[in-house]
Amino acid sequence: MDFLKFKQAVIDAAQKYGIKEYELYYSSSESTSADVFKHEINSFSSSVDGGVCFRCIVDGRMGYASTEELNAEQAESIVKRAKENASTLETEDKQFLVSGGEEYEPLTFTPYELPTTEELINTALAGQEAIYAADPAVIDGTSSGAQSGRQTIAIFNSNGLDLSYTNNIAAFYADAVVSDGKEMSNDFCVKSGDFKKIDVKEAAEEAVKNAKSMMNADVAPTGSYPVVFSHHAMISLLGTFSGIFNSENAQKGLSRLAGKEGQKIAADIVTIVDDPFYKDSAMPINFDAEGSPAHRKNIIENGVLKTLLYNLKTAHIAGIKTTGNASKAGYSSGVGIRPFTLYLEAGSLTEDELIAKAGNGVYINELGGLHAGANAVSGDFSLQSSGYMIENGKKTKAVKSFTVSGNFYTLLGNIAAISSEVKLPRSFGITNFASPSVLVEGLTIAGK
Repeated sequence: MDFLKFKQAVIDAAQKYGIKEYELYYSSSESTSADVFKHEINSFSSSVDGGVCFRCIVDGRMGYASTEELNAEQAESIVKRAKENASTLETEDKQFLVSGGEEYEPLTFTPYELPTTEELINTALAGQEAIYAADPAVIDGTSSGAQSGRQTIAIFNSNGLDLSYTNNIAAFYADAVVSDGKEMSNDFCVKSGDFKKIDVKEAAEEAVKNAKSMMNADVAPTGSYPVVFSHHAMISLLGTFSGIFNSENAQKGLSRLAGKEGQKIAADIVTIVDDPFYKDSAMPINFDAEGSPAHRKNIIENGVLKTLLYNLKTAHIAGIKTTGNASKAGYSSGVGIRPFTLYLEAGSLTEDELIAKAGNGVYINELGGLHAGANAVSGDFSLQSSGYMIENGKKTKAVKSFTVSGNFYTLLGNIAAISSEVKLPRSFGITNFASPSVLVEGLTIAGK
């Protein structure tokens, strides 16, 4: 049974059981990937996943039920189970479904054509050869791969809501391992988007160049320095601490931004945006997981916290309108909150000018230990790092095995300059992070 027929079967079952307020959420995804090691296909996979979740409000309580099977029997079963589940709940929280008649921004993005299985495999193999050809220092251990996928989301409810979208995803990665006979180093590069426009050779050469640049790296000296975070490193920080902008976390005391909307929390040059239509996103979407309209919003504007991210429930608690950031981790999951593409707006300096402004400090290109070394509630972090020394305004010798420590809330206030190019290196899902490089004053480096 296809989704449209299943949807009608659910409508009939809801009427049978006397349910007047309900929602049907449908998610379907398919993916194919090929990985190459030592010039041969090392692994290949192809999968299809998905299912539906039925939510209903009965006597003010929300009941859930889900299934992977789309047939008439399951249509009635999930309606019956959701109604039973609603009757067992003891929560007094007010429950909501999106009203019909909302206005949604049109999507101008046209999904690109996905590669065939043969094209996927050939690209992965070609990428491996391009890595080895890029430099004699490349050794075995090098890998490459390609993947593609398609995701469809649909939401229907009893208030007249009826939405759906389908997006395609394709990507190639190169993971280069190099050696000078004494020491090894590795780095990777990911390119996503239309497969016909992905330059495999460029990705391979970038991965090899980055890996070679870290050969024979020293340990950074201990001290307090200006630090330039590359776009890649800053993306890691934004992703790790994005939960501080989650209104549910704030309402539970898990973010220090509770009650701070309208207050200055960052440097004047800092504007952080959440944009479901970001130009480089592979999966733009004009509605959230509850069916509320999604829209571009400044979370921080010129250093002032303008808004947290809300779904219907947390917006009701706050007495405001949802920002359209409801999320579901999977079709059977409860409703949470997430950004779409969250990014720091660009500044006016080139990266070379940013480094020159730092004078003498450290350029950090890679951060590790983000789960163990970062406290998403307090904002404190102490992270393994690698990058380069900055001496007399120039990026010089490679350094690794040092720790950078600070606090993310403090870091936002100590951003002294921002580069002019926002980069989104990987775009595989609805939630993505992008950033320019940034100069931050007064961070602690623990090295030698």
